[in-house]
Amino acid sequence: MNEMTKMAGTPASDNNSTPPSKIEGVCVYCGSGKGLNTAYTVAARKLGKSLADNGIRLIYGGGSLGLMGEVARSALGAGGKVTGIIPEFLGNRELMLRDVDELIVVENMHTRKQLMFDRADAFVALPGGVGTLEELVEQLTWSQLGRHAKPIVIANIDGFWNQFLKLLDHMKQETFIRDGLDVRFTVVDKAEDILPAILKAAKPQKPATEENVLKKF
Repeated sequence: MNEMTKMAGTPASDNNSTPPSKIEGVCVYCGSGKGLNTAYTVAARKLGKSLADNGIRLIYGGGSLGLMGEVARSALGAGGKVTGIIPEFLGNRELMLRDVDELIVVENMHTRKQLMFDRADAFVALPGGVGTLEELVEQLTWSQLGRHAKPIVIANIDGFWNQFLKLLDHMKQETFIRDGLDVRFTVVDKAEDILPAILKAAKPQKPATEENVLKKF
């Protein structure tokens, strides 16, 4: 590890409603376990290598266990740059990966999520648990409210996210997700399709202003 930083204080503003002109860092949300399906591990490794091969920094939760560790070690093994951001209280539980070139230790989960957002130009959700789901939904919500236009990709490896996608459809059918307040994301089934989907979604577009979004509620 080349650099370790301890950070405290108030998170920065999340107001970034323009799409990134260049993808330099991708935040990956995923489980601190590996799950039962080996396809999840394979996908994490492929994604880590893909980011490294294309000179894109991996930004992730800083742990060495599960899919988190797999994607980070794969990126490092391919010569990539990796930023790990982890709360101090999770350092032992998730065994922070000290081999990354940038490790940032923060006070709490809120600061961790804000820094991950600030440093990323796009977001990917691999299979994971409640924490992964919470992080994904937060980015979907911020996007829906016009707070950012960064690409969000759901990696539906072996149908892992099928039930979640059905729930979103149900919400839309029940009009809790209304026209003009669509939840914007891309779904891919293979790790090889993640980066192309990010680059395609990052094309310049005119984001909705916060005022126009709020008028639709």
